[in-house]
Amino acid sequence: MIGAVTDDRAPATPSDEPRPEPVRFFGTSWVAHGSGYLVRRVAVAAGALLAVAAGVLVMWLAVSGVMISGAGAFVNVLLVAAVLVCSCLAAARTWRILTAGRETLDGWMADDRALGPIRIVGWVGTLAAYFVRSLAEAPGEAAARARHRAALAAYERRRSARSGRPGAAKRRGRRG
Repeated sequence: MIGAVTDDRAPATPSDEPRPEPVRFFGTSWVAHGSGYLVRRVAVAAGALLAVAAGVLVMWLAVSGVMISGAGAFVNVLLVAAVLVCSCLAAARTWRILTAGRETLDGWMADDRALGPIRIVGWVGTLAAYFVRSLAEAPGEAAARARHRAALAAYERRRSARSGRPGAAKRRGRRG
């Protein structure tokens, strides 16, 4: 069926036209917002919200365990501040990846190895950013859509440059 959109495939296109990249949990249904796109968005948002709630519970238990141990007020405040800062940094990085793409990361956000500990401590922030982004669109859809539109524009430029009668241009050039 020509032009049909399925869950895991893009609309039928000529073989040389760029195809959209699949987005996690959505395949290529994000292109035309078809094939259960809204249901998937609701399910992803609900799953991310449940994961955030579970993560907050786990982090609360961990911080409570340190507070019960009697380590002191300074250690307790330092621990809570570290978890909050790491969660905020992880959420900011995840938000940027989901909206603009991984290739736009620069500075401290681009260094995956250095951010490992921050992402481990701030994983709840990553889940929270994923949840909030899923309320607006499929997480990662904006970046995938921008890349797909750029690829389609480049394809159209290449295709229009080849259109017409290329043989006529060669003959015109020889006469001069």
